[in-house]
Amino acid sequence: IQRLSPTAVLGLWHLTETLAELWPSLPQAEAYQARMPATADATRQAQWLAGRVLIHRLLEELLPQPTADLLVNNDATGRPWLAGDATGLAVSLSHSSIWVAAMLTQGGRAGVDVEIIRDKAQRLAGKFLAPDEWATAQAATHATPEAEAHTHYTLLWSAKETLYKLAAKPGIIFKKQLLLSAFAPQAAGEIPATLVLDDNKTRHFICYCQPAPGYVLTYCHEPAA
Repeated sequence: IQRLSPTAVLGLWHLTETLAELWPSLPQAEAYQARMPATADATRQAQWLAGRVLIHRLLEELLPQPTADLLVNNDATGRPWLAGDATGLAVSLSHSSIWVAAMLTQGGRAGVDVEIIRDKAQRLAGKFLAPDEWATAQAATHATPEAEAHTHYTLLWSAKETLYKLAAKPGIIFKKQLLLSAFAPQAAGEIPATLVLDDNKTRHFICYCQPAPGYVLTYCHEPAA
C-alpha cells in the first residue's frame, strides 16, 4: 500500500491465495458472489476477487470511516466503479498473472496497469503507437538486447493503458488520443503524456517502475480539484 497524496492511494498485491482463502477477506461476499464472472477459470476468479479485496483495503486507507454499502461494480465495458455512497471516488484495477494492482482517488481521475513483459507489445507497436512514438522507440531500442526492447515496448503499452483508464471514455484511438512524449528509460520514473478528448488536450505524468522481475507497473492520478 502506497499513499501517493492526501487524496490518492495505490495498492499492489503478489497473489498467492486461493479462492477459498480470498472470500473471507471480502466484505459483502454474498453481493460479490452474484457478480463473480461465472465463465472465468479459477485463476481469473482469484484475480477478480483479489482486486476487490484490495480496493476495500484502499478504502480503509483513504477514508477515515468508509461506508459499509460501497461495492465494486463494472460498467458495460468492464471498467470498475464504486456503487453506494462513493461521491467523488474513482477506482482503477489491473491484473497480470500473479500481480494485482489497484488505485483509489478522491476528487480526481485514476488509472493503473500492471503487465507481464513479453514480445507482444513490440510486435503490435504499429497498432498503438503514433508514427513519431514508434520511431522514437525504435531508435531507443535498436542497439539494446532483445529483453530490454521487450521491456521498453511493454512499458509503452502499459502507459497508454493507464492513460486510457484515466480517460474513462469508450472509443478512444490509442495512436491519436493517447500520446507519449520522449523520456529517458530507467528503472523507475515518469513519462510525459497528452490526453486528447474532444479537441481538448490535457497533460499528465505517468509514473512507472518494475515491481518484480518480468513485470512493469504504470499509474497516473489527478489531484483533487
